[in-house]
Amino acid sequence: MPAVLLPDAYRADVETLWDYHDMHHAIRLSDVGIGLGSHDLGVATFTAELYQRGMFPRIVFTGANAPTTIERFPRGEAVHYREHALQLGVPAKAVLVEPNATNTGQNIEFTRKLLTDHGIEVRSAILVSRPYQQRRAYSTAKKVWPELEIICASRPLSLDEYIASIGDVTRVISMLVGDTQRIMIYPERGFAIPQEIPPEVEAAYERLVEAGFTSRLIR
Repeated sequence: MPAVLLPDAYRADVETLWDYHDMHHAIRLSDVGIGLGSHDLGVATFTAELYQRGMFPRIVFTGANAPTTIERFPRGEAVHYREHALQLGVPAKAVLVEPNATNTGQNIEFTRKLLTDHGIEVRSAILVSRPYQQRRAYSTAKKVWPELEIICASRPLSLDEYIASIGDVTRVISMLVGDTQRIMIYPERGFAIPQEIPPEVEAAYERLVEAGFTSRLIR
């Protein structure tokens, strides 16, 4: 059974990265909700909740599979997200599925094409993601779809609540470290717009890398 308690030795650094990746956007009415595929079904849950709160009239779930999701979602992330949202009471007519994207850039690019193909004009979107994915989702979306007004959102869970929901503290820390690295290197690779990285964030990242949370790093 994976450990779910965050060790005290890493807490301060993990909390620093956790807060950095939260864009702290205020949720407001938007043209569409975009649920970014991942291993976390909570993304679909919160997207459905926002729809039911009237924050947007339409949902796009986007995502194929990654090695970490193929067993959990064998029919594809977006397909399983849609099924989950329908079980939560979202009407089928309100949900579009983009089943081919395998990275965040494709999530945005393919969603844009899907909406265009359906004749749906979009000026604003709420991007719903895992909590630690917000900043990367934002910086990627602003690169791929710069004119889109973007609000980032995730389930309003504390760090400890999120770790408990995933059930594996090492996985969560490693994902935080991996996303921090991507914020650093993706702009120079043309995948995202640059983001300011405060010194305390860079220092926390380096300590966690040194501590061995490297499984999600790009080599």
